[in-house]
Amino acid sequence: MAVLVRPRTGRVIGGVCAAIANRFEMSATVIRVVMAGSVVFFGLSIGLYLILWLLIPLERG
Repeated sequence: MAVLVRPRTGRVIGGVCAAIANRFEMSATVIRVVMAGSVVFFGLSIGLYLILWLLIPLERG
């Protein structure tokens, strides 16, 4: 498994969904759809996204 880091390429906003997708070897699109759905139905993931954006380090390169 890959390390949890925000990639410099292939990201839309902050790279959090791409980081999670890379870590668990999934499609970033699936993670983005789940995140968007959770924003619409639960509203909590906006704060979670911002926290993860601060906590997950940027990929060195």
